[in-house]
Amino acid sequence: MTPRRRQAAAKDRAYEHVKRAVLSATLAGGELISEGEIASELGMSRTPVREAFLQLEAEGLLRLYPKRGALVVPVSSEEIEAVIETRWVVERFGIEKSLALGTDLSAAFERSLAEQRAAADAEDAGRFAEADREFHRIPVAAAGNPIVTSLYDSLRDRQQRMVRAMIAVDWSRVRPIVEQHAELAAAIAGGRRAESERLLRSHLDGTLAALRRGGMAP
Repeated sequence: MTPRRRQAAAKDRAYEHVKRAVLSATLAGGELISEGEIASELGMSRTPVREAFLQLEAEGLLRLYPKRGALVVPVSSEEIEAVIETRWVVERFGIEKSLALGTDLSAAFERSLAEQRAAADAEDAGRFAEADREFHRIPVAAAGNPIVTSLYDSLRDRQQRMVRAMIAVDWSRVRPIVEQHAELAAAIAGGRRAESERLLRSHLDGTLAALRRGGMAP
């Protein structure tokens, strides 16, 4: 491997390591981290870590302070509102377009619901947050627009740590979420657009209210 490729591989490894820690709330909002700490953990130089920090700052997950380090950006009330609002636009588009295309999503929904129930039984917050993310992504990906799908993935990166924190505070939220997902899946699979959009709106409103109650926003 050439030096340039080794550098790029190290940067990608640092990026994935820090991003995973932020999204899982291992690195909490408001925590200050340094290039040296991460470089030492991963056994690499500071240069690829610095490049990874810059990419994560561009994604809104870190805020860099010269000679001090990087602040894990806390979740704000404004971010919560913006994420849920944008999810409504993108997920509604996904439902409309996938229904217009006549795509059969039944099997994908069944697999996702089974994974959610297994995560709920295990009381595994991380596994459930990922299953929740994949469930909502199904109709978005089925719409066949890669730009919209990429936008959605970036939105869910932001919300993933919100969801983990919410269900960690109130695990009783999980079972009702799964049942709401089951109703939404049935409506979409049945081609019932108006009902699908009504259920999605209600579900997202409930998520927003739970995030507020869970102390994710002031």
